[in-house]
Amino acid sequence: MSESDQSIGFDTPRLVTKKILAKLRHEGDGAVVRRGIGRSEQKFLDPFLMLDDFSVSPPAGFPDHPHRGFETVTYMLQGGIAHQDFAGNKGTIHTGDVQWMTAGRGIIHSEMPAGEGAQTGLQLWINLSSQDKMIEPRYQELLSDDIKRAEKDGAEVRIIAGESMGVQSPVYTRTPTMYLDFTLKPRAQVHQNIPESWNGFVYIIEGEGVFGKPNSSPSAAHHVLVLGPGDGLSAWNRSSKPLRFVLIAGQPINEPVVQYGPFVMNTEAEIDQTIEDYNYSKNGFEMARFWRSQ
Repeated sequence: MSESDQSIGFDTPRLVTKKILAKLRHEGDGAVVRRGIGRSEQKFLDPFLMLDDFSVSPPAGFPDHPHRGFETVTYMLQGGIAHQDFAGNKGTIHTGDVQWMTAGRGIIHSEMPAGEGAQTGLQLWINLSSQDKMIEPRYQELLSDDIKRAEKDGAEVRIIAGESMGVQSPVYTRTPTMYLDFTLKPRAQVHQNIPESWNGFVYIIEGEGVFGKPNSSPSAAHHVLVLGPGDGLSAWNRSSKPLRFVLIAGQPINEPVVQYGPFVMNTEAEIDQTIEDYNYSKNGFEMARFWRSQ
């Protein structure tokens, strides 16, 4: 199929402009992550602040910690994570489930493994615009069985956010976002529209694939592929094993980003205020004074 073939559904294929191997590092309390976005090679990709491919086994985990100014999207690949926060929300997300948490003005929560052995998943941090940074926290949770799926010619997609193959996710994305989990059988291909003004990237979970144009070199698991301009992405699986990857894209916010660990605001003054709010349990962190996870 030529790149000019209109049957792919878009005019300008996005090419890979940067390829980053997400190397292992330690985070939290004994957890191991592969960080693809949010490191020196790719600090931000507006509106995305971080992507971690995490593996955590008891007794390790992510004990009580705060957030302000952005959203976290946790997608479990295998096992489960038990979550609780200082507002009394608690629950467990299992294989294939998604928790979309808008931290807004403030959350303190814990994320701990819910079973024996390695519990694995992806966590994406999405920035919020200045007008949304201090909104009240909220959650959207999707069970695996409730995530919409579509399939065509050996390509299957789980539609966490956005639209693919004519199927739309019910998730509301305050910062407009696409989050698609593709699995391609050997010799399958897929062609996915992406809004032209959005930034996007691929993270390969399993296997090896060709992205952007047919004669590109294959890319293997644990690589982040930053995509250039265009209005769609093509991917091919030319290997003898399945290819699984997520395609994530979002509308840039185009505002200053000042990050101090788990706090992401627009100015240094706002970061200073956030640290004060956290230390003195005020302006969204009131419940922190007496709360500890169980």
